[in-house]
Amino acid sequence: MKRNELIIKLQECANACFHCADACLQEKDVNHMKDCIQTDHVCGSVCLTTAQVLSGSFKEVNDLIKYCAKICGLCAEECGKHAHDHCQACAKACKNCQEACLAYLNN
Repeated sequence: MKRNELIIKLQECANACFHCADACLQEKDVNHMKDCIQTDHVCGSVCLTTAQVLSGSFKEVNDLIKYCAKICGLCAEECGKHAHDHCQACAKACKNCQEACLAYLNN
């Protein structure tokens, strides 16, 4: 996994997370979706931050990428609990991003 490829996966995941959070706010039972919304916001923010850091030449990024993989896994798990299309799409994007982070670390 190349650095630029990971940045694209991170950005895709962040977009899916923020879209999911916004769509969750439109659901009838928003209170039921609060954990999903919160996790989406954290994951989206972590992915964007990680992408920004990776866009530069800073070398000490492995711990940040490990944390990002962890958060993406948590978000995939939370979104996977909900049947809404936006939640399922977010869960998939998060799982893909988690796998990309781990692949990058294993190179």
